[in-house]
Amino acid sequence: WCPLSPASGPEVARPYAVLMVCMGNICRSPTAEAVFRHRVQQAGLAAWVEVDSAGTHNYHPGSPPDDPSQHHAARRGYDLSALRARQIGPADYQRFDLILAMDWDNLALLQDDCPPEHQRKLRRFMEFAGDSPPAVPDPYYGGAPAFDLVLDLVEQAADGLLAHVVKRISQNSDRPV
Repeated sequence: WCPLSPASGPEVARPYAVLMVCMGNICRSPTAEAVFRHRVQQAGLAAWVEVDSAGTHNYHPGSPPDDPSQHHAARRGYDLSALRARQIGPADYQRFDLILAMDWDNLALLQDDCPPEHQRKLRRFMEFAGDSPPAVPDPYYGGAPAFDLVLDLVEQAADGLLAHVVKRISQNSDRPV
């Protein structure tokens, strides 16, 4: 279902842009990017929603998501292979309508770095998951169960996020989050 159609709906000047953020951009945020992009495509909203990911740290610039993230995501039908790590930059705070941290620590780093006029764009990804844990835990040293948990949480939050974004683009607002 698509609330807007190119032929009949209100004009959208640019896509509603969502940025997923974790520490290194090789586990959680690229997983969230791929899952949410998949949900957006399934909903027929790819022309209206842009999805990207970044890290608060520049640990792995240009690297693909780590092998366990790619493996576990592929088992559920998500392809992370084309994604590459990058660090969030000053232009991202202006460009994106919603900047979603995977945990409290990364949210705090974003809040410290973000210009005051864009602070309203910063939220935790798990706010969209209802009665779930408040953060997506770092799976890096947790083995297979940790990567499966990340996917479970991300899939749940992606559904709530999609409902939020559909509401925003349906209203064709000036992008309040």
